Amino acid sequence: MSEPRSTPAWRRTAWIGAAVLVLIALVAGGGFGLLALNYYSPGPAPRVVRLSVRAGETLGDAFAALAARGALRQPRAVELYLRLTGAEPRMEIGVYDIAAHASPAQIVRMFAAGRVVLDHITVIDGSTFRDFLSELDADPDIVPTLRGKSDTQIMAALGHPGEMPEGRFFPDTYSFSPGTTDLTILRMAYRKMSAELARIWAHRGADLPVHTPYQALILASMIEKETGVNGERRRIAGVFANRLRIGMPLQSDPTVIYAMGQRYHGALYARDMRIKSPYNTYLHTGLPPTPICLPGKAALRAAVHPQKTADLYFVATGKGGHVFSRTLAHHDVQVLSYIRQLRKDQLDARGKFTAAPRRREP
Repeated sequence: MSEPRSTPAWRRTAWIGAAVLVLIALVAGGGFGLLALNYYSPGPAPRVVRLSVRAGETLGDAFAALAARGALRQPRAVELYLRLTGAEPRMEIGVYDIAAHASPAQIVRMFAAGRVVLDHITVIDGSTFRDFLSELDADPDIVPTLRGKSDTQIMAALGHPGEMPEGRFFPDTYSFSPGTTDLTILRMAYRKMSAELARIWAHRGADLPVHTPYQALILASMIEKETGVNGERRRIAGVFANRLRIGMPLQSDPTVIYAMGQRYHGALYARDMRIKSPYNTYLHTGLPPTPICLPGKAALRAAVHPQKTADLYFVATGKGGHVFSRTLAHHDVQVLSYIRQLRKDQLDARGKFTAAPRRREP
C-alpha cells in the first residue's frame, strides 16, 4: 500500500484564509444586522420627549441629548449604521416632539422632514402696528430683535426703507417654530398684506375715489375701525366714497382717536375734534396720510367695492351697528337719539351719566 499524499502547504493556507474571510463576513453581517435591528426597533421612551435643536447642532448632538433623556438606545450605534449605509440625513432646527417608543429611523425621518412643533400668534383685524409689536414682544417663544428700534429702523430691517409701517401687515394667525425672530414673523405678515392688497386691487370696482392700492389700504383701515358689522362695511365705504368725491371732510372719529394716541381714554369731546393733526379728518379733507390700523380682508374688499348709495352720514345706534342718513336734518335727529340711548345705558349701568358720547355729526 502506498502512503496518502500530504496536502500542499499553499493549499492549506488558502483554505484557512478562505475560512477566515467567511468567518469575518459572517461576523460583519451579523453585526450589521444588529445595527439595523437597533435602528428600526421601537425606542425606550414611555412618553413624548420634547427636544430643541438649535443652529449649529449636529445629529450626534441630538442623538446624545435623546439618549440622556431616555428616548434613544446606543446613539453611537445609530450614527455607525447611518455611516455604513451612506445616509446623510439633514436636520432642520426647531423644537420636536419625539413620540413615545419612536425608533431611531422614525426620529431621523422627523428631523429630515422638519416636522417641528409650531406655535401660533394671532393678529386681530383692526389692531395697530404697535399692538402687533407688543404681541410679538410678549410671546416667550419669539426671539426679540426689534426692541427699542424705531419704525424707520424696523422697516429698513425688513427691506422697505422709507415706508410707514401702519397698515402694512396682514392681520391673521401665523404659525412658527419656537426660536423664530420677531422680524421673521413681521416679514410673513408684510408679504401677505402685499399679496392680498395686490389681488383685491386687481379686482376693484369702477369709478373709485381712491387711485392707488395704498389709498385703498388707508380707506380700508378707516372702514375697519368704524364697524365690526360685516354687512355695514360696504355701505360705510359708500359714505366715505361720496364724501371724497364732493370734497367733504370724512369726519371719522377713529382718525381722531389715532391722532390722540395714549391721550384717548374711551370718550371723545368737542375739543378733541380741533386737535391739530394731519389725521384729524374733521379739520382736513381727503384721506389721512397713512392707514390707522391693520385692516382685514373684508375691509379691504369694501374699500374697493363701495356700495352705491346716496348716504352722506352715519351714526352709531348704541346697540350695535349704525343708522345711515342722506340729509343733515335726518342725521341730527339720529345723533340726538343716539345720545339719549347712550345716557340711558350709562344711567342703567352706573346710576349716573359720566362720559360724553362719541360723535358722528359733521
